[in-house]
Amino acid sequence: MAEDKRDYYSVLGVDRDVNDDDLKKAYRKAAKKYHPDLHPGDKEAEKSFKEVNEAYEVLSDKEKRARYDQFGHAGVDPNFNPGAGGFGGGFGDFGDLGDIFSSFFGGGFGGSRANPNAPRRGSDVSTNVNISFEEAAKGCKKTVKVHKIDSCDVCHGSGCETGTSAKTCPVCHGSGRVTSVQRTPFGQMQTQSVCNNCHGSGKIIDKPCKKCAGKGRIRHTVEHEVNIPAGIDDGQVLSVRSGGDAGINGGPSGDLRVSVNVRPHPIFERQGYDVYCDIPITFAQAALGDEITVPTLDGKVKFQIHEGTQPGDEFKLRGKGIQRLNYPGRGDQYVKISVEVPRELTKEQKAKIREFDSSTNAKNYKKQKSFLDKVKEFLG
Repeated sequence: MAEDKRDYYSVLGVDRDVNDDDLKKAYRKAAKKYHPDLHPGDKEAEKSFKEVNEAYEVLSDKEKRARYDQFGHAGVDPNFNPGAGGFGGGFGDFGDLGDIFSSFFGGGFGGSRANPNAPRRGSDVSTNVNISFEEAAKGCKKTVKVHKIDSCDVCHGSGCETGTSAKTCPVCHGSGRVTSVQRTPFGQMQTQSVCNNCHGSGKIIDKPCKKCAGKGRIRHTVEHEVNIPAGIDDGQVLSVRSGGDAGINGGPSGDLRVSVNVRPHPIFERQGYDVYCDIPITFAQAALGDEITVPTLDGKVKFQIHEGTQPGDEFKLRGKGIQRLNYPGRGDQYVKISVEVPRELTKEQKAKIREFDSSTNAKNYKKQKSFLDKVKEFLG
């Protein structure tokens, strides 16, 4: 029941005037917190994850959010009809009052009513998926669980029991509205109101489908395979056409929007389509040069570092970065050298280092000599 649901804004921990960017950030934070991959077998976390996705599905859709802000959870129920006062009766979205103004002034406030049986597009649905750094770089396929509304598979969206069909409402003749004439101090005035016989639907179902209770649509969870292209980055959103809620009265389905979360990598960092990593080497390797092994997204490669390599020196492996999204070519990989100073030396090792140090001179340490010259000049 709608009364049992938490406020969607509270679920995501945002204010009611939150903008789209902050809403998305709050959603991603909450989705990561409760994601089933991080809480295997935890039913409460799974429940919270579904709640977070349902809240974002509504609040990220401008039309749904407007209905939710005005009518609460009832406003985003698939059976909701604001023109019929919600679920039948009342003024709804100014109903009769709007029609009085429309009839008297010739339009504007209430406006004309659309055909209740006209095809309408289904709403978009949102979910998220977690992938590895390598999967983002090279592309992959993932199966996601989607909470969506589909046409009832028993009545195929008609809302009627098998072998029966809906009838055109004899009162409003399918328009969902009835016209009446009222006497006012200004004379006779023609007004329109929601048909009480069909509650604005324009049709009568004598034998409703037992599975969907005459709604023609059901909310359930389905699995959807998503193709994730090579080069996708953290936070990007994929759109799967027709993967959202089913349309109404034969209208097209909405789209499925998949927010991609890329897990951090223990070695690599990404900047655009380039990959960066740090590799520690010994003092001897830096001083004498050596062939080192460099990890890449394609496996290990050998690289020859030159004599006198300095801490912070960087070299590039062309074409070893990330595939460009929807374009040919790849970025590069940049490897930064860090020289590791040895710890816990023995007496013999320390003695050899002191002997080595005493055998060096200024030409072996040009940076140090330059710095000391500047200090001397500065201090006078």
